[in-house]
Amino acid sequence: MSDHIEGLEKKLAQATAGLESVQAAVAAAERQMSAFSSSVMSKDGSVEATVGAQGELAGLKFLDGKYRSMSASQLADAVLDAVQEARSHHARAVRDLFEPLTRPSATMPELPGMEIDWDRIVGPAADALPEEPGVRSANDRLRDEIDEDDDTAGRASRRR
Repeated sequence: MSDHIEGLEKKLAQATAGLESVQAAVAAAERQMSAFSSSVMSKDGSVEATVGAQGELAGLKFLDGKYRSMSASQLADAVLDAVQEARSHHARAVRDLFEPLTRPSATMPELPGMEIDWDRIVGPAADALPEEPGVRSANDRLRDEIDEDDDTAGRASRRR
């Protein structure tokens, strides 16, 4: 009995240490992201957009006076191109930083990886995350829940 209790205490200590390690990694990642910004130039080199920690537009520069010879629609396209690419770059950097935290613990396989609310972490830039297996936003999970509810409601009404 004593060996069993000691074994449980050892597992509990490992789990606590694992949790503390994850919490420290999350705090470090959040600190790193709070100072993050990303600047990207439009494909035509006329505009540079900078996004901040939440993927928000933090700066916009018109380069080398190129905008003077552009039509309004060309300039708008260049601005949108630079902003979308900066947001996409930001979202990928955030995913790369936090993704390791979504994996199960190497030392304690019983501890699953964290479920990450990408919408909360990257704000509007979550929409720019490329689709990858296992990377799901809170909106995706909500849509799944709504779809499941709709399917259940549909089956219930068909049974009647």
